[in-house]
Amino acid sequence: MCDLADLLPSGDDPSAGALWRLAEPGRQLDANVVRIPPAGRVDTHTEPDLDVLLLVLDGGAALVLPDDRRPLRPGALTWLPSGSTRAVLAGPDGVTYLTVHRRRPGMRIQPPEAAERLRPDGT
Repeated sequence: MCDLADLLPSGDDPSAGALWRLAEPGRQLDANVVRIPPAGRVDTHTEPDLDVLLLVLDGGAALVLPDDRRPLRPGALTWLPSGSTRAVLAGPDGVTYLTVHRRRPGMRIQPPEAAERLRPDGT
């Protein structure tokens, strides 16, 4: 459990990066509260595998898509489908947001013959 009010910056708080992460073992989701300082950015990238929900908690930003630029303000909930390309540019007050997505499975080392036993659907 997390109280988001305790995580939001106050005044000239220079915090940046992941302020909180869902870390309970056995979970199916990943969630992060991220702070980008004023005029900071998350560079353009493509998430090939996961849908992501992004909820703006504080501040403001611009979501930059290949053919569009959308304002993000507190309360904005955005679905970023897998395969989408985007960047986030923080505004003059910075931005704090929550992301939620399916948890990536951990890497497992298996002998080469294990791959041969997989069914066509990858299981």
